[in-house]
Amino acid sequence: MTTPLLITPAELHEVLGAVHLLDVRWRLDRPDGRPDYLAGHIPGAIYVDLDAELADHGRPATAGRHPLPSQSAVQAAARRWGVRRGRTVVVYDDLNNMSAARAWWMLRDGGIDDVRVLDGALGAWRAAGYELETGEVVPMPGDVILRRGVMPSLDIDEAAAFPEFGTLFDARAAERYRGEVEPIDPRAGHIPGAVSAPTAANVDADGRFLAPDVLRQRFLDLGANPGGPVAAYCGSGVTAAHEVLALTLAGFSPALFPGSWSAWSNDSDRPLATGAEPR
Repeated sequence: MTTPLLITPAELHEVLGAVHLLDVRWRLDRPDGRPDYLAGHIPGAIYVDLDAELADHGRPATAGRHPLPSQSAVQAAARRWGVRRGRTVVVYDDLNNMSAARAWWMLRDGGIDDVRVLDGALGAWRAAGYELETGEVVPMPGDVILRRGVMPSLDIDEAAAFPEFGTLFDARAAERYRGEVEPIDPRAGHIPGAVSAPTAANVDADGRFLAPDVLRQRFLDLGANPGGPVAAYCGSGVTAAHEVLALTLAGFSPALFPGSWSAWSNDSDRPLATGAEPR
């Protein structure tokens, strides 16, 4: 396989049926991806509801729009998806893996060592001419045992302090970072000291991740220290996982701030910065 993190459509086609395949279609303008999944998905793929299964919505606004669910909730969901111990998991979506990366991060955080992202997402599978199937796949229950805390993460206080000694990347669109627009959260701007690094620039025109050396140079040019700590946040912690994946491909060991801007902006005591500069 290409890397320990990605899998190409050709590689996936070779191992269909031997890996757990999860379809994580979700986007802000169409959060329910099930209709698209039912209309056509990679054979054997199980639909994952990001809002219902990869987030806990029974918490205050200061926890963010997509707070992480408990370890037990993630394990129960993974078993519903049929995930079994010792097998590779492959995730994909139809949005350049912006949402699938959330599942990648959470399963890795739960202790599954081999979780791959389909490079180029569903678009690359289609472009390769491979088949789709319709309807819903209902798996046999899985037996995976998950834990919590394998992947580095930050709480809100740690995110506030992070720019003093490391590089905190803001994965949202640049105009949201600058505070020119804020379509979702209560305040516009960015965490003081954070550096703008829009997630969309991690992939090429076909949605495939840039080469690791190109990604590394991108983050170095944005201010990352080659041996220093790095972390990422976005609007609600979903696409920031994509930034974490890109940073990992680039050779860094990044942390994720799951609450992200949605948690920060809902806390009126937290300062904010606007404009193109970190502070």
